[in-house]
Amino acid sequence: MSAGIEIRGDQDARRRGVLTDASTSLVAELQGELGARREELLERRRQRQAELAQGARPTFRTATAGVRAGDWRVPPAPADLADRRVEITGPTDAKMMINALNSGARVFMADFEDANAPTWPNMADGQANVYDAVRRQLAYRSPEGRDYRLGSDLATLVVRPRGWHLPERHVLADGAPVSASLFDFAVFVANNGRELLERGSGPYLYLAKLENADEAALWRSAFEIAEGRLGLPEGSIRATVLIETILAAFEMEEVLHALGPYATGLNAGRWDYMFSTIKKFRDDPAFVLPDRAQVTMTVPFMHTYSELLVRSCHRRAAHAIGGMAAFVPSRRDPEVNERAMNGVRQDKQREAGAGFDGTWVAHPDLVPVATEVFDGVLNRHANQLSRSREDVKVDGPELLDVSVPGGSVTEAGIRNNVAVSLRYLESWLRGTGAVAVFNLMEDVATAEIARAQIWQWCRHRVRLDDGSVVSPELVRRVEAEELELLTTELGAAGLGDGRAKEAAELFDTVALAGEFVEFLTLPAYEKLD
Repeated sequence: MSAGIEIRGDQDARRRGVLTDASTSLVAELQGELGARREELLERRRQRQAELAQGARPTFRTATAGVRAGDWRVPPAPADLADRRVEITGPTDAKMMINALNSGARVFMADFEDANAPTWPNMADGQANVYDAVRRQLAYRSPEGRDYRLGSDLATLVVRPRGWHLPERHVLADGAPVSASLFDFAVFVANNGRELLERGSGPYLYLAKLENADEAALWRSAFEIAEGRLGLPEGSIRATVLIETILAAFEMEEVLHALGPYATGLNAGRWDYMFSTIKKFRDDPAFVLPDRAQVTMTVPFMHTYSELLVRSCHRRAAHAIGGMAAFVPSRRDPEVNERAMNGVRQDKQREAGAGFDGTWVAHPDLVPVATEVFDGVLNRHANQLSRSREDVKVDGPELLDVSVPGGSVTEAGIRNNVAVSLRYLESWLRGTGAVAVFNLMEDVATAEIARAQIWQWCRHRVRLDDGSVVSPELVRRVEAEELELLTTELGAAGLGDGRAKEAAELFDTVALAGEFVEFLTLPAYEKLD
């Protein structure tokens, strides 16, 4: 173990195999070199939030106009990232990784972030699973005796570390928790960077929750340090950034430019983007959104954001990757499946038609549907980089047009948000970060939208379509009813009460407290074992 690093989580032989001197010394170096800058950038987030609360509005930065006007391109994608027409995402447990890698998708994003509750076993064993997957030796036997093994034609592996705001409390550097981002990245790249390159791939990453180009530049510094320490060729680390905060939408090209030789593309992380819009403008009644189901990709601010992302990427020869299709097929209801598959198909047709180079799905059964759509548009091409989308003109205010024609807040919308929040948080507290709720694969992002909308509606005493006013009392009545239903479901599943009561307490903290909690994962993390 590297000097200055203390591991407080349990270790067995597999975990020790990835938490080596090489990986922990890189954690220590990155934390020492970049920890203070990370804290400065997080403080800048707090300052920016205070400015927004006083009525400031984001615009395209005058100081970086030269970057936007400049003639530059990101480096060509590596061969196994040139075609990204369908990407599947999921947590890092062995069974789900095997199914995803075998799914027929071009890319699999192994997620240490929103689809992964950050228990120590999930984080440490997830790194061991990634290690085994890179070497094609990952296997799993279910309690029923079914064996899962990797096939011969696997998706390209991409890893998503946690966001800059999160700590890893089980790993201390000089007595203080390290950045979860730096921990996830360092352990992954130290163990697998050279091995991936020798196998004709590379250490590829998705970067989450960035709010500006300065935060992308911090990642670039981490990549440069890691390549130097590990003796990897310059630019062998490649990163795709999720544009999932409304502030980052005003700096898409700057984010790519800040990453320099490491940039590959941008992804329309639409669920977190919706959450970010609520969060950043939570004090302004003009930004109140209607029921979550009514905020589709065709409403003005979401449509503009996705179109601008394609234009920004293709101007710079970077991939534009579309948003998540979260439907989980039902084994019991063919009609539900047919309606949902039609919706998925239409969503992917919209993305492919807009010029996206690929898209995300959450379940292997959606891979053929999304592949068929993109095959029909791409033909024999690997991507749509040649579509410049110069027809897209965005001055800035269009990104802030949150009008939803015909939108309303309903008691059904309140109930759905409460029900999803309770069910997700209960599962998360038991260590599961990707949860099927009402035939949708929910992760932290959708739970964040659900609880943030409740907070926003209560804060502004929004009127429902029936004329009544949203209040904490109304929400608590619905919460009590949904908690009773959840407890019954847990009992029927043999889980007793599970962690339903703690989930309800956490929901009250993040949805009904006077002060808005920036990320539900911060207080939730303290409740994990």
